[in-house]
Amino acid sequence: MEVGMSRMKARGKPRPVVRDVDIVDLAGILERARTGPLDASDVQKLQGALDTLVFLTQELRAKGTSLQRLRNMLFGATTEKSSQVLGSLGKTDGTPEVTASGAGPAEKEADKPKGGKPEEKEGSEDKAKPKGHGRNGAAAYTGATKVHVAHPSLHAGECCPLCAQGKVYQVKEPSVLVRVKGMAPLSATVFEREQLRCNGCGEVFTAPSPEGVGDEKYDESATAMVGESRYGTGVPFNRLEKLQDRMGIPLPASTQWDLAKAGKEKLAPVHEELVWQAAQGEVLHNDDTTMRVRELGSKQPDETDEERAKEPDAKERTGVFTTGIVAQVQDHKVALFMTGRQHAGENLQDVLEQRSGRKPPPIQMCDALSRNVPKDFETLLGNCLVHARRTFVEEIDNFPEECTHVIEELRKVFRNDKTAREQGMSPQERLRYHQRQSGPVLGHLKKWMRDQVKEKKVEPNSGVGEAIRYMQRHWRKLTLFLRVAGAPLENNICERVLKMAIMHRKNSMFYLTLNGAHVGDVFMSLIFTAELNQVNSFDYLVAVLRNHKAAAENPEDWLPWNYTANLARIAAE
Repeated sequence: MEVGMSRMKARGKPRPVVRDVDIVDLAGILERARTGPLDASDVQKLQGALDTLVFLTQELRAKGTSLQRLRNMLFGATTEKSSQVLGSLGKTDGTPEVTASGAGPAEKEADKPKGGKPEEKEGSEDKAKPKGHGRNGAAAYTGATKVHVAHPSLHAGECCPLCAQGKVYQVKEPSVLVRVKGMAPLSATVFEREQLRCNGCGEVFTAPSPEGVGDEKYDESATAMVGESRYGTGVPFNRLEKLQDRMGIPLPASTQWDLAKAGKEKLAPVHEELVWQAAQGEVLHNDDTTMRVRELGSKQPDETDEERAKEPDAKERTGVFTTGIVAQVQDHKVALFMTGRQHAGENLQDVLEQRSGRKPPPIQMCDALSRNVPKDFETLLGNCLVHARRTFVEEIDNFPEECTHVIEELRKVFRNDKTAREQGMSPQERLRYHQRQSGPVLGHLKKWMRDQVKEKKVEPNSGVGEAIRYMQRHWRKLTLFLRVAGAPLENNICERVLKMAIMHRKNSMFYLTLNGAHVGDVFMSLIFTAELNQVNSFDYLVAVLRNHKAAAENPEDWLPWNYTANLARIAAE
């Protein structure tokens, strides 16, 4: 076990010398220390162990941000709710948790119990179990087939067989039984069409296919299910192939790719319409995450070394990214995915190039990285308040008093935003409400941070000092919601969108080609846009694929929030 290190008094010094000291040796030194003085060798080993402890403590404090995240991933702390962050310090006020909108890595709203009864307050010893114990009721099975079952012997208006006096009548709510069956993701039907041959001329007469059954082997619903599995839930082609083989319905990975590639061509016009719709949005969220594309090395496949060297950031552009963009377009939301070498700001710029010149600059919400901002388009830039809050959450063990104060103050702001949502305030009403309720809170917090630095109550280079400096540096962008109607507080919705790309990266490791990445972007964009608008994404994909010619002519009529009207019109015709 490597525990011995030479003394390291300050950061920036040469790295310590590592010595191998077995844990058994340390145990022996401890036993000898109990009976008498230690020799020089034992002292040297103990000194090495002490140096190790000091060195690791310094590193944990100096690099607390990244290592804190690592500790959270390994040992828990899966939430940043104030009740959890402050609860370990015994400083919670016992009030119900109120958090930022959405469910990202920010503090999340506590799950409400099913059954309609409110949960007991924190600290209550006897918490009533919520009705249903978390089981899904029949209303949750919106995609299930409903079958009406009539009573075999009784009908409404007949005499009661029990008392023989009253008459039975139909109860408004039926008794519900949910029956869930297992099946393969893709099923198959083999139609054995009868064939008759003439013994005179040899002509063969084959029974026609059943009505509604085309000549294509794979129905549009098969393409939609492959897209949902691969790009909606992150199931790699080879895993779905193995599952289908076990079910006796073969579906090779190569066939799945062919279906997805062909499906992307049919979905492309609607995807282009979604990009145009997003460009007209009033509020735009954007962020990116790393992605892997095997085809892309240190340069684009069709790019020469000379062309690559001329780029201003040629040394930095060795990575590949997936950008997530969420646009609020009137009463609807649009989610876009874009994979390639460009950063989030450059991809957002490509989208905004389609924006109507008559529209005012949109509100943009992102974190404080400069690469998230488009260079050639003006936006009303706001930064994520949850990101700023997280810098204090990560330092709360080292600076509990200062971090607790900031987290408690920001909790009041998120509580105000929740109140505005619950009351259904308009953007202007919400703006005035935040100016009245959140403005004074943030004003006092700004003065408190300035005093901490000015009066040297915190070390500027410490973790909490850097967190304060971050908020001071981006203060106007962090408080955009106090000046602009409709400006959000955080970027949680975009982080939730990017989880789909992250899940794909973890399960499938990489895209093979840039074209394959574009196929994934198209499917993910349509799937997540449907989900954001509370639309069944599978039904939506099937509808667009089956009506792809009509969708290509009028893609604006085949968006998740209006496609059902076109289906009804086509059925009527």
